[in-house]
Amino acid sequence: MKILKPVFYTAVAGLLLTSCKSISSLPVPVGSDVVVNATAKKGKLSDTEKDNWQHLDLVTDSIPGMSVNKAYEFLKGKKGIEVIVGVVDSGTDLKHEDLVDVAWVNKKEIPGNGIDDDKNGYIDDINGWNFLGSSYKEHLEYERILMNPSITDAETLAEVKKYYKEKVDGAKKANETLVQNKTRYEQLLQGVNNADAAFAKHFGKKDYTTAEIISLKTEDADLLKHVQVAKSIFGFGLPSLTVAKQEIEKGVNYFIKQLANNKKLIDGDNLKTDYRLEVGDNAYDINDKPGSGDANTGHSVKSEAHGSHVSGIIGATRNNGKGMNGVANNVKIMAVRSVSDGDEYDKDVALGIRYAVDNGAKVINTSFGKAFSPNKEWVYEAILYAEKHDVLIVNAAGNDGANIDVTKTFPNDSKDLVSEISDNVLTIGAMSANYNEKLPASFSNYGKINVDVFAPGVQVNSTTPENGYAKFSGTSMAAPSTAGVAALIRSYYPKLSASQVKHILMNSGTKIDLEVIKPGTRDEKVSFADLSVSGRVVNAYNALKMADKIVNRK
Repeated sequence: MKILKPVFYTAVAGLLLTSCKSISSLPVPVGSDVVVNATAKKGKLSDTEKDNWQHLDLVTDSIPGMSVNKAYEFLKGKKGIEVIVGVVDSGTDLKHEDLVDVAWVNKKEIPGNGIDDDKNGYIDDINGWNFLGSSYKEHLEYERILMNPSITDAETLAEVKKYYKEKVDGAKKANETLVQNKTRYEQLLQGVNNADAAFAKHFGKKDYTTAEIISLKTEDADLLKHVQVAKSIFGFGLPSLTVAKQEIEKGVNYFIKQLANNKKLIDGDNLKTDYRLEVGDNAYDINDKPGSGDANTGHSVKSEAHGSHVSGIIGATRNNGKGMNGVANNVKIMAVRSVSDGDEYDKDVALGIRYAVDNGAKVINTSFGKAFSPNKEWVYEAILYAEKHDVLIVNAAGNDGANIDVTKTFPNDSKDLVSEISDNVLTIGAMSANYNEKLPASFSNYGKINVDVFAPGVQVNSTTPENGYAKFSGTSMAAPSTAGVAALIRSYYPKLSASQVKHILMNSGTKIDLEVIKPGTRDEKVSFADLSVSGRVVNAYNALKMADKIVNRK
């Protein structure tokens, strides 16, 4: 028998210790600091690129997408498990042609029998739950605080009163300009109407052409004035007087609406209606269950499109020949309707997060935000509840072009804007398809402490109610882009914890070494690295490779 050398024993012991160590406790590698050497795309994006840019690759396509297509090449031959993603948002049209096959179905519940079959406290919750009932129109949080000051503390109330005064003063100041612009547009519209009538009379028909106006020769001084008006309109890029009338009327109506809104603000009319009465609960009592909450998780009106758009970005059925591809396969979308047309209530957010956790979601997307949060403790408790159950929350940073290391925005995972309460929340800034100084979205919030990573959020194509598709912009789009990648990791590498997935998404992102225009400014330059904790943009291919390295110890 050969005698084993001590070094052999040491090696075997180390191997045994490593193999026994739980994968969920392994550290996430530090990301590479190597900057991708890529040239920005020259010229305009094609229609296909515009519809799909968030999935493209910086090196291959010269577009700073998330390398999703490349990620699926890496996943070939690998098998994943089903992952439930909770979308805490407005109504979601899970009957949409691109979402119906990825809708989460509560198999423990019998549809339409009026019984809480699974005893989870929600009757007939087949695809999720609607905490808003038939309500959708809602106040902003500062308005609710002004209506009922007792719901918050003295410090917050003082902040709200100051905020409100600034808004009223701003509205009064803006009214003068709005009136001037409205008058200009009305005069322009009158001029176009007069010209249209004159040309119809001159040509003897209403369907005269632009070419006929441009080539018109006349000694009539009045008609010549109308020709000059028309040529000025065409110089703005408007193809005809008919189109011009439509566009100018939109402008007039916009200014009328803005003036009306300002009047309501100045007069305090916004503070005279309690929209919550429809829901039938006390929004400031976490134990008072919404009386009209129900299983109808869809949109109340067609324009209630936010939840559907977010859901499509995450997991619209891939390669079905319809519309667009979501980021993740093996995904089921759980619709949790908690977000209204105004600011969401903390109660609905907290209950929505808990519902998603209790019903199996491993990733939750929260694409919403507000400046004041009177019951933020309920949301913090829900975040900690999600952490306890190993659920990752992917949160939109907000669209104010603000530094949220200084300016508060809710929900968040830090009570003091410095220390995190948990390690299961990932906050996402928005970026564009421009690999240059305009990479960060001009509207995106940022923060070296409180924004973790950036992701595609400008003109992102996705699903809208009733089989529609549209391009929306916002950190609301960047969060689900990231949530889709998180779902991919949790599907193919389910032994990884929520915390590990968070740090994989941060550490594996594409390192960006660019001087960029700081969001919220016109031309102030900063390093992209200073806009977030990681200084990176989400990269699905890199994330999956890092996950594979951790799990398979390669």
